Amino acid sequence: MTFCGGAGEVTGANYLLESEGAKVLIDCGLIQSGAFCDPKNFEDFPYDPKTIDAVFVTHAHIDHTGRLPLLYKRNFKGTIYSTPPTKDFAEHLLIDSEGILRKELLREKKPPLYSLSDINETLKLWKKISYHETLRVKDLIIEFFDAGHILGSAFISITSDSGKKIVFSGDLGNWTAPMIKDTEPIPAADYVLIESTYGNRLHGDFSKRKDELEDAIEETVKTGGVLLIPAFAMERTQELLYELNDLVENGKIPRVPIFIDSPLAIRLTDVYKKFSEDPLYFDSEAIARLQGGDAIFDFPGLRTSLTTEQSKEIDFVKPPKIIIAGSGMSNGGRIIFHEQLYLSDPRNAILFIGYQGKGTLGRSIRDGAKKVRIFGQSVDVNCKVKEISAYSAHADQAKLLEWIKPIRESIQKVFIVQGEEEEMVPLADKMKNEMTIDTQIPKEGETVVL
Repeated sequence: MTFCGGAGEVTGANYLLESEGAKVLIDCGLIQSGAFCDPKNFEDFPYDPKTIDAVFVTHAHIDHTGRLPLLYKRNFKGTIYSTPPTKDFAEHLLIDSEGILRKELLREKKPPLYSLSDINETLKLWKKISYHETLRVKDLIIEFFDAGHILGSAFISITSDSGKKIVFSGDLGNWTAPMIKDTEPIPAADYVLIESTYGNRLHGDFSKRKDELEDAIEETVKTGGVLLIPAFAMERTQELLYELNDLVENGKIPRVPIFIDSPLAIRLTDVYKKFSEDPLYFDSEAIARLQGGDAIFDFPGLRTSLTTEQSKEIDFVKPPKIIIAGSGMSNGGRIIFHEQLYLSDPRNAILFIGYQGKGTLGRSIRDGAKKVRIFGQSVDVNCKVKEISAYSAHADQAKLLEWIKPIRESIQKVFIVQGEEEEMVPLADKMKNEMTIDTQIPKEGETVVL
């Protein structure tokens, strides 16, 4: 196994697994830093793409799928496998990402990473597989399990004909996420790659997060301000809609305009609707609400902005108002236009509900910067800065440990990936000291023999 990406960093997940008969990849994600497209994305893959038999995709987020079109462009002709929702989501996410990449690279006078044609050809290689539908690729047997991270997300078990088994966690879900089903138990395995995005942190009380959202809205409404919520178009926006639907329809928050200013989030919500009554993906509570006539993604006061003109018109709506827009880390998308306009007013607030990567605008604001640069201009940050960590779609340290605990006595080694050093090291130490599990924090490019 070679750690081609996602080792020592959160983004760019890409793992090469080689057996006697097969060469497969698990994920092929975009490397993201302060810029949307890190220059490392242009480097050659540390393997020949045309020799890869298959790619198994854990979920649709761009840091797990964003270099698949580049893989095709560099002569990959194998098969890509994922769950049905993951493929549907990935099509929208890849097309949106291509537009962001093209604009960013044009500003920097660099060639595009790949084209829309490359995306379309990549999708032709993509096949759908359901949870627990076993698949054989030469001498490897593959099975997808529900990771509970986002709709259709999976952790993947791969067993060789020699009997060795390795599990790739992908991204694991938070405690009792709304709408989707919980993370499945991990099956017996010899080796595990486990994400560590929140490996040294505990999320807030999940049961109180809706109350905290309610409080943030009420406080901003009282000041007559604007509440900005940078939100990932995939999953975070839909969770917010699900909970705002409950708050609005039960009269728990004042009726104010709530804008979803993200064409991508609107399109992805349509994919959620497509699978919304499928018990394979949605939990029983969400299905019961739907069957009871509750349109869980729609409520009075909700307004969607598909076009640029509709987005600009938001500015003419008098506060109080709520604006939910991407990107979730303020490193692109429409949210930065609103931040440029509203960050300097102390009546306003910005609410972070997801991970903020190093070097991103969102990280700077969250960490207390008093001035930030947006579109080359200095912007004062006088608004209130709030965070609700319980909205994270990632498992925290406690859940990561709980997930791995059932197989602690039989597992040979756990590889800690997809995290920053301050997250990986404490998680590794916890596993060693509390469960006597042998752990390793691999370096990018490192190869291990299992």
